[in-house]
Amino acid sequence: MGVNLRELIPEGARRTIDLRALSGRVVALDAYNMLYQFLAAIRQPDGTPLMDRQGRVTSHLSGLFYRTINLAEEGVKPVYVFDGKPPEMKKAELEERIKRREEAARRYRQALEAGRIEEARKYAQATGRLTSDMVGEAKRLLEAMGIPYVQAPAEGEAQAACMAAWGDAWAAGSQDYDSLLFGAPRLVRNLAITGRRKLPGRDEYVEVKPELIELEALLEALGITRDHLIVIGILLGTDYNPGGVRGYGPKTALRLVRGVRDPVELLRKLPAGEAGGADPVRIFEYFKNPPCTRDYKVEFRPPNEAMIRRILVEEHDFNPNRVEKAVERLKKAYREHLRARQARLDQWFS
Repeated sequence: MGVNLRELIPEGARRTIDLRALSGRVVALDAYNMLYQFLAAIRQPDGTPLMDRQGRVTSHLSGLFYRTINLAEEGVKPVYVFDGKPPEMKKAELEERIKRREEAARRYRQALEAGRIEEARKYAQATGRLTSDMVGEAKRLLEAMGIPYVQAPAEGEAQAACMAAWGDAWAAGSQDYDSLLFGAPRLVRNLAITGRRKLPGRDEYVEVKPELIELEALLEALGITRDHLIVIGILLGTDYNPGGVRGYGPKTALRLVRGVRDPVELLRKLPAGEAGGADPVRIFEYFKNPPCTRDYKVEFRPPNEAMIRRILVEEHDFNPNRVEKAVERLKKAYREHLRARQARLDQWFS
């Protein structure tokens, strides 16, 4: 779920952009975050995910394949970052997610049996589960497409933020705001869902565009430091202390930390157990210095058409004509945008 900072982010620190504004930029994408969005969104009208003839879910592969090509055609250089072993502090949140999925699955079955299709689809979107086999398939597909990916030692979102902070990526890409707490200088949201989207329960559509949030502009607008922002996140609730600290909403948390020279002292003074049983100082240190690796190489390669066809068409029953046309688009995007060229200084620092 991540920390919810939306109410605190003023308009001056975030702005809607077109995908073309990211042309030539490397964006480190939180792979699990993206794949879960594909699992939620790419479904039949009754909520059933896309599946091959053997009953294996393929929604994640469909989203990964076609969305990545859409990004590449606009000049975006995506690098997917996969989660490693989650920290022990996240155990409670992961267990809660399992319970939420099980409850959503129960409600989905009830709605489906009662013929409430719209309601069934809503609950179905919350039942998606990403298995190790599905993650392996996603990595194979990226390799075949020539798109780089990075295996994080722990949180993929933290690794993406580190890559952006080190200058190996221009921004981190995720729906969650945790990237800002991890130190990403820029966060791009909505990359998995850009385009025309139907409003839940209504026969209306909206145009979803990428949203860019710049950390420095956000901190300046709020009059705080990144340390203050991390403490605000802990007060509101993170994946490591779901529910946050009782009695603190966004505005209350901001008022509390503003003007405090050492916001960590506020965490040390919290009564035992107030941060959901977790050690708030330990959570702070994790956000400030997350486990990240520099053992990776951001390199785009020509797509392997035969391998793509084997994975999607032969193994998972994708439409061969549609895949062939998409591969041609990817090959063109590689020639025009992804192939290595001498980088401009303003490409990395503007």
